Amino acid sequence: MADDPAALAEDSRLAGRRWSRRIFGNQPVAAILLCAMLSAAAVAATVSNLTVQLPSALWLQSLTAPDIDDMRQVLVHYAFLPRLAVSLLCGAALGLAGTVLQQVLRNPLASPETVGVSAGAYLALALATLLAPSLLAYGREWVALAGAFVAISAVFALSWHKGLSPLSVVLAGLVVSLYAGAVGAALIVLRHEWLTSLFIWGAGSLGQQDWTTTLWLLPRIGAAALVIGLMVRPLTLLGLDDEGARSLGVPLGVYRFAGLAASVALIAFVVAAVGVVGFVGLAAASLARIGGARRLSQRLVMAPLIGAALLWAADQAVQLATGAQGDLLPTGAITALLGAPLLLWLLPRLALGLEIPALTEERLPRTGRPGLVLATIGLPLLLLLGLALLYGPGPDGWTFAFGDQLQPLLSWRWPRVSAALAAGAMLALAGLMMQRLTGNPMASPEVLGISAGAALGMMVALFSLADAGRPAQTAAATVGAFAALLVTLAIGRRAAYAPERLLLAGVALTALFDALILVLTATGDPRAVKLLNWLTGSTYGVDAGAALLTGAIAFCLLLLAPLFLRWLDMLPLGSSAVQSLGVDVPKTRLLVLLMVAALTAASTLIVGPLTFIGLMAPHLTRRLGIARALPQAAGAVLVGALIMVAADWIGRTVIFPRQVPAGLVATLIGGPVLMWLLRRR
Repeated sequence: MADDPAALAEDSRLAGRRWSRRIFGNQPVAAILLCAMLSAAAVAATVSNLTVQLPSALWLQSLTAPDIDDMRQVLVHYAFLPRLAVSLLCGAALGLAGTVLQQVLRNPLASPETVGVSAGAYLALALATLLAPSLLAYGREWVALAGAFVAISAVFALSWHKGLSPLSVVLAGLVVSLYAGAVGAALIVLRHEWLTSLFIWGAGSLGQQDWTTTLWLLPRIGAAALVIGLMVRPLTLLGLDDEGARSLGVPLGVYRFAGLAASVALIAFVVAAVGVVGFVGLAAASLARIGGARRLSQRLVMAPLIGAALLWAADQAVQLATGAQGDLLPTGAITALLGAPLLLWLLPRLALGLEIPALTEERLPRTGRPGLVLATIGLPLLLLLGLALLYGPGPDGWTFAFGDQLQPLLSWRWPRVSAALAAGAMLALAGLMMQRLTGNPMASPEVLGISAGAALGMMVALFSLADAGRPAQTAAATVGAFAALLVTLAIGRRAAYAPERLLLAGVALTALFDALILVLTATGDPRAVKLLNWLTGSTYGVDAGAALLTGAIAFCLLLLAPLFLRWLDMLPLGSSAVQSLGVDVPKTRLLVLLMVAALTAASTLIVGPLTFIGLMAPHLTRRLGIARALPQAAGAVLVGALIMVAADWIGRTVIFPRQVPAGLVATLIGGPVLMWLLRRR
């Protein structure tokens, strides 16, 4: 009917759309408005910061010909203005790099952080600073470029057999980033007197003392942007499927490599100049796309503009909030704080497609004698426990200690060994339960951000309580782990717990935690230094009381585990099948999540938030042929305990009398194992 209200409303909507198209054409109006709003906020903050430093009547003089006798003008000309210029250049470069990465990889979540490029560039600079500082004389950009290309090559090697699918690329990037971060943390522990300042600088410090960095960045970013501009048409065709692009005569390999090289170069230049600036590349590219920039040519313009405005506004806000201490607070960590919630918000709104979970496609062996396999794992664990308690280096070399010689050694050896044993067992069981609950064999407390949530809870306890003892830390860590679990699963629920959603939610939560640590470390608070030492997973601070408490918690939780095993056998069958068997699925999942949170919290307090035990142990047990929940849980517990005890023993003996934290050793061992598992997917 002509007077139908619904029809009239539809006609009005279509008329409004036609009117807006006539007025604005196909321009990305929302992206332009967002850029304008960010720029307006940045201008307001810049004016406020300038007013504090210098009267407005002297602004023009300080820009063009500063009076060297007026320290205020000197500071504005050689510190404030170069910092503003660097923020604009770096933001634009990261926005452009993120857009090209997303186009070349056909992955809406590709960014300098999610594909490991920033982490690789930063690790290369740290290694060169420590081991070969003469290389920096040839140009720090070459060192950063080398590290970035090694990282992206590792990501491709791990995901090429999956056709560079979004899940495979991002998961490989996550592993490479975490492993590079672990190596960097190990370097800081071993050479903290050399690398502590580099650690803070690497968080994205934009503070400047002259125009050198600006003049260094300008031609390099301009050259890379020119190369990208000359490839707009072939890069646009890369968005098609490979067969369609080849039919148009496009040499895919050449342009894909050229696009990757240009984007990686942009990222390396930024890292070499100011360190790692978190999530600006992802935010700028994603906001440009969401803001209506559909065509690649539009995104290549809008993403750099949004990136420049975003980093400019964030840096001016940091200076406005901190005043004279602004140079000490890395802006890159602040952008990561903002970027992690943005990634969590973007996840449900991006179409990543679905992929069959890893390793479910494989025909893994099954054993008819799980008891024999468990005995095969248990025997090396017993031997290792004996070695860890009795054997080690001393004044007379490596010796076994017995009798009176052993007595003083046991007082500090057994607490560490027992704590490592308990932590490894709990992390392994938590990983097994998460994998069976979600049907995602790449799930683990570390990868899904549960360990980061536990660490956040502990951090809150340390900074809010006057005397946060072990029980208070454990309770706070449990709450944090459970909260992280709920956030991750709430995001995954809308996509039927698809692996990529859960994994990327874990990436965001881990990035949020890392950014908080960087911000707190930069403040110089002594509690932050204590937290940084704990993050490496050191057990040498564990005394007898802490070891007994951890052991008691582990014993109680492991005793409860058999109550969940029937559910863990059924949950991989799917909700419908489990409900038909009379199981209350929501209640069951809640109980399993509470168990996982408690296991993760208790273990994270001992060995830190990153070990890969929760991911490795269930996989290694499954590859030994154990499939059912009960024997696999027992095997995972034994494997997790074995790896952590070995890591603790290696850490305290390999460079004796100095020590490497057990959590770092486990990560350095677990990273290659995880890469091997990914390569076999």
